[in-house]
Amino acid sequence: MHPILVRLDRLGGYLALWCVIGVIESSVLTQQGLTWPEALVQVLPPLLVYAFVCLSAWYVCRATPLATSGVPRVLTASIVAAWVGAALWLALNEAWLATLESMPELASITPRFRTQVPFLFVVSLMLYLLTLSVHYVVLAFEAFRTAERQQLELQVLTRDAELRALRAQVDPHFLYNSLNSISALTGSDAAAARRMCLLLAEFLRTTLRVSMQQRISMAEELSLADRFLSIEQVRFGSRLQVERSIDDNALECQVPPLVLQPLLENAVGHGIGGLVDGGRICVDIRRGAAIVF
Repeated sequence: MHPILVRLDRLGGYLALWCVIGVIESSVLTQQGLTWPEALVQVLPPLLVYAFVCLSAWYVCRATPLATSGVPRVLTASIVAAWVGAALWLALNEAWLATLESMPELASITPRFRTQVPFLFVVSLMLYLLTLSVHYVVLAFEAFRTAERQQLELQVLTRDAELRALRAQVDPHFLYNSLNSISALTGSDAAAARRMCLLLAEFLRTTLRVSMQQRISMAEELSLADRFLSIEQVRFGSRLQVERSIDDNALECQVPPLVLQPLLENAVGHGIGGLVDGGRICVDIRRGAAIVF
């Protein structure tokens, strides 16, 4: 259905615009000896019906879109549609004049109006072409809005894909190293191996739970980060020191799950892991920013 016909306010505005056009045409006819009431009675009824005929321009434009149709095809379709529309206006006008001639009190004004029919026929032709142009502009704007919406949807899908990849990115080396550390600790420190198994199980369980959510609070994210660092501290011992500076106002902020995880993994794997004497990871979080170095 035509978008103007979907809503009454649009239809009302559209018909009001055509009434303005009818008043303009009537003002021209008053220069030819017709009074305002006579001109309005002659012009407005067929013109308002013609307004609905011009709505067909919407379907002509959709059948011959500018993006995929050649210029000759668009011009041909527009000219043919305009001539058909103007011919329909002429038929409507003749039917209305016949109706007026059947009324004795109005029959006397029709001969003077008939002399202006060729001029009004050309006007109706131009009005249809103008309506076609407006519809092409509207369709181009809609195509732009659709492309813009699709671009935004693509960005959202890309972001979601990145988030899913981020959630799935629990570094395999972290798991391998943790399992190797558990294996090594089993013979020398069974209690530490058991504690590391429990920490690793809790970390993986929490990771699976939060990965199903779109957003979690920074407090939950930090709790998950602490579990990860606790596992690494069992593995590295005193070589890994953690310093935290957390703004309490930031704890309620909503963030993507596991947003700190790859940062911490890189800090441990490429930072602490390459230092004989170990080092210190500083976690400094303020509202609006999260920095790990």
